Amino acid sequence: MESAAALASLNALSHQHRLAAFRALVQVGPAGLAVGELRDRLDIPPATLTAHLNILRAAGLVSDLREGRSIRVSADFDQMDALITFLTENCCGGAPCATTAAGDSNLDTLTA
Repeated sequence: MESAAALASLNALSHQHRLAAFRALVQVGPAGLAVGELRDRLDIPPATLTAHLNILRAAGLVSDLREGRSIRVSADFDQMDALITFLTENCCGGAPCATTAAGDSNLDTLTA
């Protein structure tokens, strides 16, 4: 993933409703949700959800599938995985990250 694509993805996820929508779609898996069902889960106005989904679409984080009169939206797991890989590819200088016995990351020792 190029830096510009990572920035677009991160920008798209930088709003609470877009992040909530994306997380809901990730949680339900590849089948996704009908837009109306997603709107009900998030409890936001239809026009607001449409605007947020357009931003997520532009970043490649969600895709649509028309089912008759309904549109089903789902998370793009390949794009999500590419973003995670981009963010972690240089973690710990390429060495495996050590964890404590409690499962906490090295970040805890840096902030202690």
